Amino acid sequence: MTDDIPFTSIRISDLQEDDKPREKALSTGIRSLSDAELIAIIFGGGLPGLSVVDLARTILRDCDGRVDNLARLSMNELMSKYKGVGPAKAVSLAAAFELGRRNRESSLNREDPQIKGSGDVVSLMQPLLSEIEYEEFWVLMLSRSNRVTFKRCISQGGTAATVVDVKLLLKRAIDCLAEGIILVHNHPSGNRLPSGEDDSLTRRICDGARILGIRVLDHVIIARGAYYSYADEGKL
Repeated sequence: MTDDIPFTSIRISDLQEDDKPREKALSTGIRSLSDAELIAIIFGGGLPGLSVVDLARTILRDCDGRVDNLARLSMNELMSKYKGVGPAKAVSLAAAFELGRRNRESSLNREDPQIKGSGDVVSLMQPLLSEIEYEEFWVLMLSRSNRVTFKRCISQGGTAATVVDVKLLLKRAIDCLAEGIILVHNHPSGNRLPSGEDDSLTRRICDGARILGIRVLDHVIIARGAYYSYADEGKL
């Protein structure tokens, strides 16, 4: 090793501002990063005199610039072929590829449930809510075709009520890019009918969602062996 090469690895934090993939991801989005920059984030650190981004570029070049070729390399191959790629980097990269594979597999095998009426909501949520002894308030996030893309528990409360922050609820809907939402909560008492507080909360959520261009399709109250639908009762 020559004297002009410092005995320190160049980490992401040591790079010039324009060469920092983490900062770039935060400012312009993760999809703006190159393959090498994504790998650099996974690796975290490079070699003495070689930045982590350049290390990633070297590995990709040996794989003909193809991520699928890189994914075929075993952890042992990575560690034996590339100086500076130890167990931590090799396992981290393998974990990233495995997580991506599982995501693709899950997407292919799963069809988001479609809501056609209150009965579909009850079938989806009753197993979660009908037997618990305290109130929970959930929101179903829907696509344009009324498929459930996310389920979110907004709050948990006592046996008689739960406090719902309307601003937080609507923020969750925006974060999930929901075209529409369905409100769901349970009544541990077994009474399926809405309270005055339920009516007031529903109106406030509908008013806020309308401003944001989000449809509120229903508010379903689940009780033991029964349910109440605002949409079915013409109250939306």
